[in-house]
Amino acid sequence: MSAMAETPETPARPSLRERKKLKTRAAIRRAAYRIAGEQGWEAATVEAIAAGAEVSPSTVVRYFPVREDIVLTDDQDELLLARLRARPAGEEPLDSLRAVVLDAVTASLAAEPAETRLRAGLMVEVPAVRARLTETTAQTGRLLSGAVAERTGRSPDDLEVRVFTAAVLGALREATVHWAEHGQGDDLVELLDRTVETLKAGLTLRTRP
Repeated sequence: MSAMAETPETPARPSLRERKKLKTRAAIRRAAYRIAGEQGWEAATVEAIAAGAEVSPSTVVRYFPVREDIVLTDDQDELLLARLRARPAGEEPLDSLRAVVLDAVTASLAAEPAETRLRAGLMVEVPAVRARLTETTAQTGRLLSGAVAERTGRSPDDLEVRVFTAAVLGALREATVHWAEHGQGDDLVELLDRTVETLKAGLTLRTRP
């Protein structure tokens, strides 16, 4: 077998079409962050973003029907889901969620520090971004509920599973907002870890026998 042959541990390379789509999405995001950082969110209109990304306004809308999603979504939900499912069997669900979310935030701060800080600032400064954040957090919660259910022998639609996942992600979201409201001077990862410890003191989800 060739060293380049696919294995279960080696995902298939995205097709040319998919790579072009990812490149376009990245260009749109970069343009939005640049305009918002230099001129404010109100200046980051669809038309301005399209011009900055060298695409048409209709392309921007096709990729991001909700403008706020350009700075809020990062195509990481499926990766979070995969990493959550890969956590050790028997690990407490709260510890599993902490591990995958903190790893993702650490990577984001290392790879895109300016964008991460700008996004947090917009969450505080722009009501539409804050409102959309609540919606996208709920969407992520519904996605991750499936993995939490698998790990606890429950149904994804169990009330306890939905409440647990929504509570954890909602608390982590509020910790991020707190960080932004206080000038982003603290260590965000440490704040998120403290948040999980707060939940852990009074929020548990036991595995069903």
